[in-house]
Amino acid sequence: MLTRPGPASWFTAPDPSLDAEAVLFVFPHAGGTAPLYRTWAQTLPSTVDVRVLRLPGRQERLSEPPFTRLAPLLDELQEALEAELDGRPYLLFGHSFGGLLAYRLTVAVQESGGEVPQLLAVSGWAPELSSSRELDHVHGMTDEQLLSRVAELGLMPDGIPANRELLATVMPSLRGDFRVAADYRDDKTAVSCPVAAYSGTSDPLLVPDGPDAMAVWADRSEAFLGSTEFPGGHFYLFEHATAIHSSLDRHLRRRLAATR
Repeated sequence: MLTRPGPASWFTAPDPSLDAEAVLFVFPHAGGTAPLYRTWAQTLPSTVDVRVLRLPGRQERLSEPPFTRLAPLLDELQEALEAELDGRPYLLFGHSFGGLLAYRLTVAVQESGGEVPQLLAVSGWAPELSSSRELDHVHGMTDEQLLSRVAELGLMPDGIPANRELLATVMPSLRGDFRVAADYRDDKTAVSCPVAAYSGTSDPLLVPDGPDAMAVWADRSEAFLGSTEFPGGHFYLFEHATAIHSSLDRHLRRRLAATR
């Protein structure tokens, strides 16, 4: 029987700070790993303690089978999140597949009567994207077919497809993440916390839905804080991390001031 470790292994703290006022939980893109977001702990203000999600099937959890269904993953994520909360206010930031997870985790926490985040920040993903069903049949694709489609959608950082050794370790988790995403069906649930959206102007995942692709988030929160665009494609956020961090910190300051 396959077993999974306890909640403590789900989030890693690149530079833990118990003196920080708030905790930011970062949810990476499909196939993404925590080290890609390690620098966020250095560039965000010291008032924010950064925790990055590390899902099974990658890095330190490489020996664990990736999830392929959304509901059981959300159940474990909620348990893991609750184990991390220590009374400090928190916010969630999710990019692409991570945006889906952050959104549905917020919904799950809300529906169970838990403490919702001060802010849900979503990047490069929205619930009603026309391209979101492009990889529904990933389980029937060969690795080559999957890589080709992922490349067309701009869903993999530069350099990884050319690194065959790295690619071999990424493929199982990438395939698992896309199967989880394919398991999602939108029910238009709104969240009770503020939502801020971010995207790249030339993101292939968003372009088919036009310039207002991220505007759907306005219907998912009565406190929608708007959508901010940056030059770049699907992985624009690595080029504009400082600006995104400033925006997150500004939203957090306002939220904390309003609740005092």
